[in-house]
Amino acid sequence: MHRTRIKICGLTREEDVAAAVAAGADAIGFVFYPKSPRYVTPQRAAELIAILPPFVTAVGLFVNASAQEVAEIVRVAPVGLLQFHGDETADDCARAAAAANRPFLRVFRVKPSTTGTELLEYEAQSRASSSLFTGVLLDTFVDAYGGAGKVFDWSLIPEELAHRAVLSGGLSVQNATGAVAQVRPFAVDVSSGVEAAKGIKDAGLIAQFIAAVQAGDATPRNAG
Repeated sequence: MHRTRIKICGLTREEDVAAAVAAGADAIGFVFYPKSPRYVTPQRAAELIAILPPFVTAVGLFVNASAQEVAEIVRVAPVGLLQFHGDETADDCARAAAAANRPFLRVFRVKPSTTGTELLEYEAQSRASSSLFTGVLLDTFVDAYGGAGKVFDWSLIPEELAHRAVLSGGLSVQNATGAVAQVRPFAVDVSSGVEAAKGIKDAGLIAQFIAAVQAGDATPRNAG
């Protein structure tokens, strides 16, 4: 049975990092976008990264940052993976990843008009841009950056892409099982769906979300 990997994003407090790790999260996300209510300074992120155990990946979320800015932040906050969530081109992402010497995810913000062909072409273009590219994260298009807590039409995702993509956008305890059973993504990414307030996570919701993802993994494929 495939085990969907789980990233909890937008953490700002030690107790939330501890709760995510205890519940079984594979990755922890830190938002380096100053306009986000979940923003953390590189220094604060470094403090939180320092309490992570082995094999839990720290991910840095960036929005339209320059290659120099990304590299400077990573020098202070040693995240293991970069996530580009703005209007960066494939080449922009490649330059920033090279400057920081880190692998990266590139976000596609899905619209109702998005086609499967567009998603596959986006992934192919990203992969061709850099050997540091590791995958596409699929989020919902809104007039904002860094995640908006809204669901998009999962049926738009081609089956040949789903198994190596990261699914995001409006995931919660209520819909995670169905999302995983339907899409069968490699990983899921949640932020607002496990919060008590913006930037403040709820340990109970984190545990419930992870259990819901695991229930989706356990759902027979023909029932998804």
